[in-house]
Amino acid sequence: MMVVFFSCQQTQRPVQQNVEQPNSPAAPMPTPLRERVLSAREQQDLTPGMVIAALQEGNRNFVNNDLTARDHSAMVRNASRGQYPKAVILSCLDSRVPVEDIFNKGIGDIFVARVAGNFSNEDILGSIEYGCKVAGAKLVLVLGHESCGAVKAAIDNVQLGNITAMLTKIKPAVRQSADFTGIKTSKNDVFVEYVAKNNIINTIKTIRKKSPLLKAMEDKGQIKIIGAYYQLKTGQVIFL
Repeated sequence: MMVVFFSCQQTQRPVQQNVEQPNSPAAPMPTPLRERVLSAREQQDLTPGMVIAALQEGNRNFVNNDLTARDHSAMVRNASRGQYPKAVILSCLDSRVPVEDIFNKGIGDIFVARVAGNFSNEDILGSIEYGCKVAGAKLVLVLGHESCGAVKAAIDNVQLGNITAMLTKIKPAVRQSADFTGIKTSKNDVFVEYVAKNNIINTIKTIRKKSPLLKAMEDKGQIKIIGAYYQLKTGQVIFL
């Protein structure tokens, strides 16, 4: 009898634990927002200042884990008819910097160009020119970030394949950081940040110098060319 009783307890216990009450309400499912992709008229009415404010607000949402729910399938279909992004963002290759996410933007909102060290060359310039002059974006944002591996490699004078040539685009920022008063090595996070921010400034100068087209647009107030620095530990974007 004891064996039978023990067996009943063993078979009944998991059943009782897993039984769902028939009248218990199901948890509500989140409803994706069916956001509209920006239209040509809406893009035309934007100013560079409005775009900066939108990116700042989007980053605040990201930091606070208050991201917009989006119906990506609907947005993909809507965007197939044309694109009218707000901004061109030149970012580092780093996988820890998900550009659309950190600004809480969706399909069709921004152009993103990525290269290790967020520097500018002929190909990047041509892409930015397309984004602004042809496609109507109102802002160029050069986005560097904390603990950048490309910046560290430039500081360390790494010699490796095509990386060696790539780092020549970042080394001017290392040289311009000679006034730093602390230890100038890639192990000093403060120095790495100092070089990274100088690299952002250098990239902005290069864009203005080597693209008369973009410089003219900025002089006319049609676009702004600015920089920002992304903090990996907090998710916050600091606009420079």
